[in-house]
Amino acid sequence: MSEYGLDNMNCRAYIQKMEFHPISELDAKTSPEVLAKARKLYEQDSLNIKLKALRGKYGIKQEDVSQFSQTAVSKLERRKDIKISTLIDYLESLGFGLEITALQKGNNATREVLLRT
Repeated sequence: MSEYGLDNMNCRAYIQKMEFHPISELDAKTSPEVLAKARKLYEQDSLNIKLKALRGKYGIKQEDVSQFSQTAVSKLERRKDIKISTLIDYLESLGFGLEITALQKGNNATREVLLRT
């Protein structure tokens, strides 16, 4: 039984009846300010997901990350904002470096490497 009082069969039937709209249609109905805020939140959350996925991809457990306790790794992977120095230490503990590249907005898309560890 779900939190809405539906069993698995009823949940499936409910979902099948739902109308889904393309993201582009939702984007068109949403203000640019709200979209910008949503994109920023997505970028912040996606870094956390990517850090955890990177560690998992190589079979490294939280408690096996050198320089960090298991608790610290858990907190780091859930943080909304991470210092660059902490990110460098975390990635080095996994055997990776970090490259930060500035991308010029517009048609030229000029790239400038700012940091490479």
